[in-house]
Amino acid sequence: MDRYERIVLLHRLLRAARRPVPLARLIDELDCSRATVYRDVAYLRDALGAPIETGGGEAASFRYAEAAGFELPGFWFNSEELAALLALHAVVARADPGVLSSALAPFRARIERLLTEHAGGLAPPLERIRVLTQGVRRLDEHVFRSVAASVLARQQLRFFYRARSTGNETRRVVSPQRMVHYRDNWYLDAWDEDKDALRSFAVDRMRQVETPGARARDVPDAELDAVLAAGYGIFSGTPRAIAVLHFSTHAARWVADTHWHSRQEGRFLADGRYELKVPYANSRELLMDVLKYGPDAEVVAPLPLREEMKSLLALAQRTYQRGPRA
Repeated sequence: MDRYERIVLLHRLLRAARRPVPLARLIDELDCSRATVYRDVAYLRDALGAPIETGGGEAASFRYAEAAGFELPGFWFNSEELAALLALHAVVARADPGVLSSALAPFRARIERLLTEHAGGLAPPLERIRVLTQGVRRLDEHVFRSVAASVLARQQLRFFYRARSTGNETRRVVSPQRMVHYRDNWYLDAWDEDKDALRSFAVDRMRQVETPGARARDVPDAELDAVLAAGYGIFSGTPRAIAVLHFSTHAARWVADTHWHSRQEGRFLADGRYELKVPYANSRELLMDVLKYGPDAEVVAPLPLREEMKSLLALAQRTYQRGPRA
């Protein structure tokens, strides 16, 4: 039991006791030495302001002053919980360098100090936590903070948006619904006031974000999920078909343990291959993910999806047959 766990237990014992708690019982309950109990009592009284009364006589005892109603200040975590929070901070800092990390810096510093206290003055080896990200796109910190604030404040947003597929820029007025962190990048699910429909926007493609002051309309969660989360990946729309994918016995070891979609279905075939079924509305992202497995993956159905994959592979083969361009 570390120090913080002992302090919490000591507080509970004193708060629940109707009579002074003998020192011997505290030694037993806290599983520590006599000197440690006195140090913990002193910390609880002097550092945290607990109204502890000490009884003398043959056997020392401790109690809270009657009707004190004392509670421990703030949140209390043990070493494992603090380490988990620090690991979470590392994930956030790597995924969003300069955006969330600066805002959470004081929080991280506090966690590090608490872990140092837990370890008897030794600084936590932060280099032991390694987070690798892939495909993180550059974010404007002001844009990100404005979008996040509007989602929580339920305020409409106005911004210029440059579509990645066409390069065209348009001015949009939306009612933000929720922010989505997907594959190391941020998106905004919103009701497009001009299109009168739900849309998903990449936050890194926004600029000149403003809040005109109008209240954002609220779209029910069920409708958001039906339109923006029913298909495969980040692309919106009602699923138009179920993709049937087969993976080799080698790839099956990884595919079977991977989350592809909330409504996926999977099973091992008799020969050891793995069959995966996922709904999709837009085939682009699904086929990109299947291509990563190369010859270990096969699109079985529906036929249009299989033909689309064959066309992609034929185009790729044609590129390599042509040879590198100067």
